[in-house]
Amino acid sequence: MPNLNGDILYLIFKELELNEVFHSCSLVNKTWCRIIIPTLWKEPWKYIKRRKEKSFLSVIISHLSDKTRNDLIQKIDSDILKKSYKKPSLNYISYCRNLNLIEIERIINVLFEKQPDNSIIKNTIVELFINGNTKFTRLNIPHKFNIKLHLIPGAERCFSDLQFLKCNTSVDDKILTGLMRICKSIKEIQLSIEADNNKYGIIKLIENSEKLCNIDLTNNCNNHSKFDKPFCEALENSLTKHVNSLQCFTIHKYPITNISSFVNLKRLELNNRFHYMSWDCMKNLSLPLLQILKAEYVPTNVLENLIKNTNRSLIEININGGFINVNDNKIIIQVIYQNCPKLKYLKLLFRNDNIPELEKLLIKCKDLNGLYINFDIDDERISWIYLFNILTISSPNNLFKFKFFRFNEEPSSAFLELFFENWKGRHPILLHLPKINIIGYINSLKKYQSEGIIKEYDIISDETTFEDFEWTRKCFC
Repeated sequence: MPNLNGDILYLIFKELELNEVFHSCSLVNKTWCRIIIPTLWKEPWKYIKRRKEKSFLSVIISHLSDKTRNDLIQKIDSDILKKSYKKPSLNYISYCRNLNLIEIERIINVLFEKQPDNSIIKNTIVELFINGNTKFTRLNIPHKFNIKLHLIPGAERCFSDLQFLKCNTSVDDKILTGLMRICKSIKEIQLSIEADNNKYGIIKLIENSEKLCNIDLTNNCNNHSKFDKPFCEALENSLTKHVNSLQCFTIHKYPITNISSFVNLKRLELNNRFHYMSWDCMKNLSLPLLQILKAEYVPTNVLENLIKNTNRSLIEININGGFINVNDNKIIIQVIYQNCPKLKYLKLLFRNDNIPELEKLLIKCKDLNGLYINFDIDDERISWIYLFNILTISSPNNLFKFKFFRFNEEPSSAFLELFFENWKGRHPILLHLPKINIIGYINSLKKYQSEGIIKEYDIISDETTFEDFEWTRKCFC
């Protein structure tokens, strides 16, 4: 393997989605090093673990010139500055494509917490990343950030291809308007809205973004009396300029945005976990091109109308929370199988009394590929044999990915084994089970995996980082 062609190695490592464990592989030879180091440093922030910030910052500081480091040492008494690594043979920073200033600020605050003023080191590190050799596609700006990024030499080149921006409405106007003149390629914005002291620079940036297609809004105001309505109305008006291009829209606790004009939306996420959202914006809503719907704690009547008005185009539905009674749960299941013939992925709460409705859904949604079943915590008893029989008999041919979450009453290993026995001859199963009495199940799971009935299985818990519609691990830790 060390002698494999570089292009082949690149494809292998890309498929594996490298993590920090692969750092040692860079020592194999120069070819491996040239592939692994740029891949790891493309977005180094996701590999930083607690208690490793010091080593990471030392590598960053090692890129400084001797003069700059000596100047810092005279101003800041820190072992990190004095004991940093020697200058690296590769310019790691030049490979970075995600400038995460939120992480930079957090790391500096942790490691220089005893310094009366850490702005000097913060400015120096930021200027180190913004240079003539780096081009960023993603930018994360922290709360009340005030470093004038657009005035740093090299900024125009660094941000000319920026596609993603995450920031807060408290960011200095001059920074955002400065970026507006540089960044013409922004496609996605994640924006947190403050209760007050909102700056209008972000609105100008949104208005002037020529390629905006994805917007994610979070309202940080929990007190309706302090809600900054004038700012949100101005923000809403800026979004209407992108009604034709906007394809993905996410709203968290945001009470006034009228999205009825966004007729080209393909993805919609609604999060009402704190029950603060007004649903006036959902009245008579029609999204004929919508393919993906993700909703948390959204009223049944809103979901029902929304699903009915999607022109039967939904291929993925992910619903959490709500359905406090059997009837509401039944209504949602019915509206799905009556209006979503193209559905491929479904995450939904099922109550035991509505298992017959699940059978109808399996029969009507013939393209279903993945099913995530979330059991209601109020169900004291689940008809496991009935459920497994329905899954075996009525599942469409494409369905072989199953995820079960939160058992009040665990199925016996005999029930599971009956399910696997009846599944013989079908596509091998990808299976996720909640953290259960694993001793009673592990032998059965291994047995049916060895027989090819189960392709892969995993035990999921609150600590397991799986996406809802992800059945195999992407990272090998």
